[in-house]
Amino acid sequence: MSTLSTIKQSPTFTKELVADPNREVISRQVRDAHFSYVKPIAFDNPKLVHFSADLLTDLGVEVDDEELFLAAMSGNKLLDDFESYAMCYGGHQFGQWAGQLGDGRAINVFESKFKNGLQTLQLKGAGPTTYSRRADGFAVLRSSVREYLCSEAMYHLGVPTTRALSLVKSGELVTRDLLYDGNPKDEQGAVVCRVAPTFIRFGSFEILTARKDVKNLKKLADYTIKHFYPSFIDNDNKYLDFYKAVVIKTKDLIIDWMRVGFVHGVMNTDNLSILGLTIDYGPYGWLEDYDPTWTPNITDAQGRRYRFENQPNIALWNLMQLANALYPLIKDVAVLEAELERFKKEYLEDYNSMMLSKIGVFDSKNKHLIPELETLMFRSSLDYILFFRELSKNKELTPQAFVEILEMTSYLEKHELQEDIEKWKKWFSKYQEVLGKEKLSTEERSKKMKAINPKYVLRNYMAQLAIEASEKGDNSIIEELYQLLLNPYGEQPTMEKWYKKRPDWAKNKPGCSMLSCSS
Repeated sequence: MSTLSTIKQSPTFTKELVADPNREVISRQVRDAHFSYVKPIAFDNPKLVHFSADLLTDLGVEVDDEELFLAAMSGNKLLDDFESYAMCYGGHQFGQWAGQLGDGRAINVFESKFKNGLQTLQLKGAGPTTYSRRADGFAVLRSSVREYLCSEAMYHLGVPTTRALSLVKSGELVTRDLLYDGNPKDEQGAVVCRVAPTFIRFGSFEILTARKDVKNLKKLADYTIKHFYPSFIDNDNKYLDFYKAVVIKTKDLIIDWMRVGFVHGVMNTDNLSILGLTIDYGPYGWLEDYDPTWTPNITDAQGRRYRFENQPNIALWNLMQLANALYPLIKDVAVLEAELERFKKEYLEDYNSMMLSKIGVFDSKNKHLIPELETLMFRSSLDYILFFRELSKNKELTPQAFVEILEMTSYLEKHELQEDIEKWKKWFSKYQEVLGKEKLSTEERSKKMKAINPKYVLRNYMAQLAIEASEKGDNSIIEELYQLLLNPYGEQPTMEKWYKKRPDWAKNKPGCSMLSCSS
């Protein structure tokens, strides 16, 4: 195991790609380059809030110097004198080309070959960069707690994601308008250390093609293939093979989001990872009362572009933009269109299989059960997590026991739920008939269902409780939720207080229902 004080850098991004020759850190357009050198701000009094011991183990790193760890995680010291940088990229935001965006509040502070492979450490909230535009480059504790906990929660749910190594209070105040309603206020600043093999996203390619910079487009594609898709490096059609792999990874990612009821909230092309990772946790949310039209993003409240049910369509749209960006290297419209068509076909097949597996049915010919199930779940306002988990319990289901599950997991009053009970009973009868034809024992089915239907997720109200406590100096809820979310599929009987529907007080509370991109 490596120690923090002796760890050595192994930079690839800055060694193999093109640097912005201008080292002046002011917001400006950066051309003919993939990144700009920038340094984090030094904070006078940073304090460690929490760190992921689990991720440290995966990295194979032992913290032998706590002062150095805090200094590195706040940005006050760069490990092994690493030259830190911010990445240049563009993106489509809410369907419109936004031009250059870039790492406006993220600074890559270390890259090395760890126990779990090549990884980049990135500080979010450590100060302004060349790409900060009109912003200050900082982040607040509120959004940082959410990103820190959710990154690790998603990893343990088995959903591809960037991870979070640490959460630090900067000791500074940051002014933010939480709901964009003209009421800014000072909040505690914070820094999250994010970890991923790379933070390259769709927009990294888009900006180069938009500027007709094919030379640097090719360099970036070659770099990405060399380090993250090496099996394609000698292929005659390596750029097409690379694109095909990204299509598959993106499709699989969305299936996982839908499986666990996750809504990203801001699926702009600059927020989609080239590795199919969940990236940039902003106004995300978890489905509670099942509503496929729900979006957690207050900016998206009218158009609902990024609503739960539309995530696969947006992924497809974003993949089309990536196809446009890579076209100068592939130069074959037909094969790119074929890959997009394949996404549509395979997504539907995989989605139906996934939803069937959530109810313990493993023969795809029974997909007729799913549309009616989803309609009834919406009408009955069922809790997405609780319903499937209760259905997963190791017991024989009678019609009455099934009705009890509906009553327990619905946000409706009993008399309101009663309106659809007969429809539910008809669906349940078909469901039981299908189960009778599959030769799984109750125990086997329960085990399979529990492996994909989590008992615990980071509901927004849970994160809000942790935020409010931490703002008062109490980090115990962050620690409790961190431990809980290490094992989201386990029963954890001592944690049952978190296995419940959203409390009434959280229904319309800011931070628990709608959120903004503000941090």
